[in-house]
Amino acid sequence: MRDLINLLLAILVAVGVGFGLSYYALDRGVIVGARQVGPWVTWPSAGTPTPDPYTRAYLARTPELVLNVAEGIAFTAHTDSAGEPFSGNCTYRLDGSTPQAAFWTLYAINAAGEIITPADRATHLLSTQLVREDDNSAIVRVSAHMAPGNWLEIAPADTFSLVLTLYDAAEFAGLGKTDTIMPEITREACQ
Repeated sequence: MRDLINLLLAILVAVGVGFGLSYYALDRGVIVGARQVGPWVTWPSAGTPTPDPYTRAYLARTPELVLNVAEGIAFTAHTDSAGEPFSGNCTYRLDGSTPQAAFWTLYAINAAGEIITPADRATHLLSTQLVREDDNSAIVRVSAHMAPGNWLEIAPADTFSLVLTLYDAAEFAGLGKTDTIMPEITREACQ
């Protein structure tokens, strides 16, 4: 009888740990299948003909439309570069380089994957619309309140995520590189 109880307990622990780790891997995406660069996370095999099982499971749980790897790759950030979750009451500054791509888009989504830009505003910020400095760099601010320069307006929300989609970024066939550079995300002020 004691052996049966120990066996059932071992099975229960194994199932609990297995499901728990699988949920964590799919929810956070940093254990298996995903690639993280600073706060930005992507699933590099999502647009390939044979994605790994964790990527398939992750994509089944999200409302994302996946691009073919030759067309582009999407990076999602749920936190700023300091690891703090985004707040709709704060202004964020994105600066630094983006990987080489024909062009890119930036937009904000809520937990359900819905774009949270006000109805009468542009839903995306396009790289072709940026005001650039003399050295070709650009600073983007994400905020519910008007901000100077390149501004992605969001509707006030408790939390949100940022999605940066790089189009025609053929260099990401080798995303295993450790020198990939993505924009830094800095919280400037909160109201």
